[in-house]
Amino acid sequence: MSIIHVTDCFLPRLGGIEVQVAGLADAQRGAGERVHVVTATRQAERPPGYEVHRVAMRLPWNLPVHPRAGKHIDRILAELRPEVVYAHVGAISPFAWSGIRAALRLGVPTVAVVHSMWDPAVRRVYRWLDRLEGWTRTPLMLAAVSTAAADRMRAALPGAEVSVVPNGITPVRWRGAPDRRPDGTVHVVSVGRLAPRKQPMKLLEVLLEAQDKVGNLRATIAGAGPEMAAMRRFLRRNHVDWVSLPGRLDREAIGRLLASADVFVNPTVAEAFGLATLEARTAGVPVVALPGTGVADFVRDGVEGVLTHDLVGGIVRLATDPAERRRMAEHNRATEPPCTWPRVLEALRSCRERAEGKTREVAGRR
Repeated sequence: MSIIHVTDCFLPRLGGIEVQVAGLADAQRGAGERVHVVTATRQAERPPGYEVHRVAMRLPWNLPVHPRAGKHIDRILAELRPEVVYAHVGAISPFAWSGIRAALRLGVPTVAVVHSMWDPAVRRVYRWLDRLEGWTRTPLMLAAVSTAAADRMRAALPGAEVSVVPNGITPVRWRGAPDRRPDGTVHVVSVGRLAPRKQPMKLLEVLLEAQDKVGNLRATIAGAGPEMAAMRRFLRRNHVDWVSLPGRLDREAIGRLLASADVFVNPTVAEAFGLATLEARTAGVPVVALPGTGVADFVRDGVEGVLTHDLVGGIVRLATDPAERRRMAEHNRATEPPCTWPRVLEALRSCRERAEGKTREVAGRR
């Protein structure tokens, strides 16, 4: 099987789409597939085992866009003749949509995997674009990374078939021995990009309110982004010395951080999946997150963590009940999440087979 992944963003950029496309490519290569990645992201060495085609140009802030993306992708697809194209789409992904148009023009079975939660404005845009281009009436197969994200797509595109292809994880890479300090504190951890849509400022407010109720918290918020300066000012202004902001950490350092965690918090309202949250759950850390997000696909309230609109209450509940924390942690370490790579590949394979069937049906009518 010859596979092409088309994505605006890829390594060396770090984010949910970038990490997952790289993981998919590795997993498919390990399964014997011939894999290529086509991206608008510049600057990286060629990963071992598969080729990365960088349709990129030098732009401010290394923006992953290209004004002639369609022409270049047409050429790549014509040369490689893939059996399927997987396009990875965020809220706005012009490069990936150029890849979708190119694949459909060439009659290649195509699957669009959406990695974001479409808010009302984005849903209106996609509804208008569908009326303009009519791609839900093409053989394009649609998927999202979680049930919550898929529900928003269906709301935007009534009648469209939308499958769920979750992000994947290799559990053994995250299961180390706990390394928690016997100092009486409860270590609360969060990992993610410090951008407004991830709501890190809200997390700081939640932590301060929880500390007022508990009194023995320490916290680490790992990640980098535009909110870092505002977060540091907030901590100085409130004389908070028990919250650490170490910046962006590599995978090994995140593993060590999770081994020291008692509770993991994800404050994001519009979380399409929550890869860092999945890593924490797999490492054995009880999770506090909001219901109705992608986290609910692998965290059940009262089992792997606490799903609640009252994040302060969720943190306080786990911080003050070590027996419940221990029960959840033991369960999380002992059970695999429902999104290991074999399950992800099976879900993607099912989408590909449906895209192949729809493509043959359209070809037969011509």
